[in-house]
Amino acid sequence: MAWEWKEEYLDMILVPLGFLILCIYHLFLLYRYRKQPNLTAIGYENHNKKAWVEKMLLMDVKDRGVAQSVLSGHLSASTTMSSISLVLCSFIGALLGNSSDNFLTSRFILGNSSESISTIKYIAILSFFLLAFACFVQTTRHFVHGCFLISMPTGDVPVGCIQKAVLRGNNFWIVGLRALYVAAILLLWIFGPIPMLVGSVATVIVLYLLDINKDPMIQYKHNMDGNGNGNGNGGILLKNNEQELTSVVESFEHNERQ
Repeated sequence: MAWEWKEEYLDMILVPLGFLILCIYHLFLLYRYRKQPNLTAIGYENHNKKAWVEKMLLMDVKDRGVAQSVLSGHLSASTTMSSISLVLCSFIGALLGNSSDNFLTSRFILGNSSESISTIKYIAILSFFLLAFACFVQTTRHFVHGCFLISMPTGDVPVGCIQKAVLRGNNFWIVGLRALYVAAILLLWIFGPIPMLVGSVATVIVLYLLDINKDPMIQYKHNMDGNGNGNGNGGILLKNNEQELTSVVESFEHNERQ
């Protein structure tokens, strides 16, 4: 008996292939970020954010309103994105609850248009919207914690603690955006496996162009170490001034004795 080709086989081949392309690219991006962060846009941004925290801590607590304003802007953006993700989750849930025959899924789609496959599509989209919502909530949490630490009046908080909170918030923000990208690709799957595969390839190409970094890392002059001690040019200049002042006082006292 000869093997007969069916349109349903397109979903079995093209959809896993699209997911495989996305997974391979992000594993490659993660490996490159761990080994050569200066070649990725994520590593470049995190490098600048760490230096930004160090510079902000050089200011007095009463003058750190600029830092809190910057973090508040990130908080507003993450709150907005989490709200959008939650609304889209509710919309997909409403579609699942009121599923009915759609002319798009029955006439104009090349692939499996059965009711079970349609349910799997909506559940997959809902899962990635929920993942994006969770990531944006964690982004808000870490930026709020960063605002709390950077406004500490005594200044006893180590630089590394604030940098950790800011970088974690930024990383969750990136993961949340990637989850939205995948959800958008899954939305194309509603119109068939071929648009989904084309969307996966196009997304990987665009993300590669956005994730690559060709600019050299900015070499900031570190004024503070992890414990808040001065070890940069400011500390060296202050130390030189103290040495000159000490030598002047000693010479003055020596001349006075003579």
